[in-house]
Amino acid sequence: MSLTAPECSESIAAVLPLGAAIASVGISLPDTVVPNAEIAPRIGVTDEWIVRRTGIRTRHVAHPDERLATHATQAAAAALKRAGVSAGEVDLVLVATTTPDEVMPNAAPQVAHQLGATRAGAFDIGAACTGFLSALAVGAAQIESGRVQTTLVIGADLMSRLTDPEDRSTAAVFADGAGAVVLRAAAQESRIGPIVLGSDGAGADHIIVPRSEGMIRMRGHETFREAVARLSLATVQAVRAAAVRLEDIDLFVYHQANGRILSAVGERLSLPADRVVDCISEYGNTVAATLPLALAHVENEGRLKPGQRVLLGAFGAGFTWGATVVEWGPAPPPPTTMPS
Repeated sequence: MSLTAPECSESIAAVLPLGAAIASVGISLPDTVVPNAEIAPRIGVTDEWIVRRTGIRTRHVAHPDERLATHATQAAAAALKRAGVSAGEVDLVLVATTTPDEVMPNAAPQVAHQLGATRAGAFDIGAACTGFLSALAVGAAQIESGRVQTTLVIGADLMSRLTDPEDRSTAAVFADGAGAVVLRAAAQESRIGPIVLGSDGAGADHIIVPRSEGMIRMRGHETFREAVARLSLATVQAVRAAAVRLEDIDLFVYHQANGRILSAVGERLSLPADRVVDCISEYGNTVAATLPLALAHVENEGRLKPGQRVLLGAFGAGFTWGATVVEWGPAPPPPTTMPS
């Protein structure tokens, strides 16, 4: 059956979704766990020094022959299974990463292929530690515009590829992992609030991977100061944009960059310590993967429940940053036809 232009327009309007919701989260981590004791002697510090400066005790590290696309695919497959969604239903695959397996092609088409998402568009998003939040903004907007119904948003990084094992400022901090969420169209107002994003290229050289050496270099003091200030501001802006108050937020899930940053943001905004998620101790800084890993962590602990308001916030290289308020849990699917 063919549709004339007016009929086609009316048909599209009849199924236009009104919002987006997170249906599930899944993760994938390398099997190898490296404790501080293996790193500390190499960089001339103690295990306690690393914990005091970063909050990290262990981290997952990929073997040289492990592929980022594999971990991204495994995280996505877990999220799809939990959501009860088949790969064939996925319209768009977004992979936020700084460490793709090749310079070209992107990881996302490889992930879509491995999943069997044969009808999905796919591309990578590069915004460093703010990558997952940026991909969430793109994925939600695609659903809210009515262009797609189901999107996979994946944050994945194997930072061990870019970390100088003898650099005291980075060797104990960065780690490997992947996390993914399934976004689905909802028959009501979006459960993902306005996503506040910002950038300041004047700080670009504070966290950088020069092509000449291919290793991450970071100025810790400057990064710490900017991260606390930007995350605090973005939190207030996102809460205001969502028309709620800080007191209404059940969990504050920030990018897991450094335990001291999490504490400083909490203190600056007078947030209850038990509402600020801190799981960096066992994962380290996995860059674009930290937000979905943290969500899965608190969900497994029973602290994250449907209907709760969750603030997601991130800060990273560029400088880039952002925040949003999410109502956790899937929403009812959109109707096939709009009520008359």
